[in-house]
Amino acid sequence: MFGSTRRIAEAVVDALRPSGDVTVAIAAEAPTALSGYGLVVVGAPTHGHTLPQEASRKEASAWAEDGKRDLALEADALRPGVREWLEHVALSAPAPRFAAFSTRADMPRIFAGDATAAIRRRLHRHHIILDAHEDFLVDSDSHLLPGEQQRAHDWARTLVPVASRR
Repeated sequence: MFGSTRRIAEAVVDALRPSGDVTVAIAAEAPTALSGYGLVVVGAPTHGHTLPQEASRKEASAWAEDGKRDLALEADALRPGVREWLEHVALSAPAPRFAAFSTRADMPRIFAGDATAAIRRRLHRHHIILDAHEDFLVDSDSHLLPGEQQRAHDWARTLVPVASRR
């Protein structure tokens, strides 16, 4: 919604690019036929304990319009997201490995929720196992905490062996 998840995705891409071809797509434009990929990394912000949906995207838009908040809405923020994309994922052999990340508020998970849990459940419906996941933290104003982009880069480097396992 406000760029934190995109910045984490950019750090992940930067870490994975030296290991081979990397394709990047926003959920609304991502391919749904995924055989042939070695690793698929899915990322989303956490809204109301889960993945964004139309109502929470509209709420985020209202937050961005609030002059008291230092927020700018991402260009694609109101388009369908990971929740909708996961409904259309199709796999055939060879299936890729999957990893997921979320951005969420810096508070205990029980209070903030975790979009990676929702990603895991939706992948499970497609008989897909999530091989790795991580949460990256934002402050109460939805800005990434210091060091989170580097932590995302470091986490993504651990995914290279995941991609090579078959």
